[in-house]
Amino acid sequence: MKHIIYWIIGIILVAGIAGTVWFWRARAVEIPQYQEVRVERDSLKTFVLTTGMAQPQNRLEIKSPVAGRVEEALVREGDKVRKGQILAWMSSTERAALMDAARAKGATELAHWEQLYKPTPLVAPLDGDIIARKIEPGQTVTASDILYVMSDRLIIEAQVDETDIGRIVVGQTADITLDAYPQDVIPGKVDQIAYEAKTVNNVTTYMVDVLPGKVPSFLRSGMTANIKVLTAATNGVLVLPSEAVHMETNQAVVWRTNPANRNKPLSVPIVTGLSDGKKVEICSGLQEDDSVLVKGTFKLETKEDNQKNPFSPFGRRRR
Repeated sequence: MKHIIYWIIGIILVAGIAGTVWFWRARAVEIPQYQEVRVERDSLKTFVLTTGMAQPQNRLEIKSPVAGRVEEALVREGDKVRKGQILAWMSSTERAALMDAARAKGATELAHWEQLYKPTPLVAPLDGDIIARKIEPGQTVTASDILYVMSDRLIIEAQVDETDIGRIVVGQTADITLDAYPQDVIPGKVDQIAYEAKTVNNVTTYMVDVLPGKVPSFLRSGMTANIKVLTAATNGVLVLPSEAVHMETNQAVVWRTNPANRNKPLSVPIVTGLSDGKKVEICSGLQEDDSVLVKGTFKLETKEDNQKNPFSPFGRRRR
């Protein structure tokens, strides 16, 4: 019998607590909290961010002028060469056989034929860098073999999404950072924009060549790069935080204090300009130092609490 009484008392207590919680929740109202921010003057910059890869602007494969043997290889990968500079000395198949026979007869015979039958020079066709060397002295080659690969200079080939390509213009400045050297920022500029798009996995992009202002010694072909292209910049314009600007039926508006109802601000139409994602340029509709409202978190208050709040729709408690 006592157990039954205890069960009944427990059920009554639980029901009472639940009813009390429900009662106070029903009497609570959700009050939006606002904070004021002021229109101020500042500078704005907008960027297009993308990734790319370091590639030779003009990649040239240098082949042997004759089939035969490499006598000397004079440059290595990474060397800078000038147009007309000798990269290697080559012997044709006939000369290589003649030199081998003369060498077997002695130094005098070899010197005679070396003076009489000169090797063929392999020369650089342009100024640039040696980015690959594929030969060693004594190696036999054919006329179709690639001996060196040259590049006149390295550029960054960036893939720009079609939604951003309209903001890219030749001559715009850009900052380049490499995944391998993230602490080093390389200044550059947009040099060329492709006319033909590439579509991969339903994503359409355009190739944009970004030319480093000065190619650093650590830049290598194939390195992954992050590119930030400056697309627009303004100074001394009126700005607001992005969260202070709202769209109502395709019209940009801000909220201002409503004297008739402090919890229901007035919507004021404005005209906006540039936005960097954090700040928005205000072209018209507001003046410097004007204050607008930004909605914060919601706060639950009971009607009794609201009566103590001068900004509550229930007003002050009467005395």
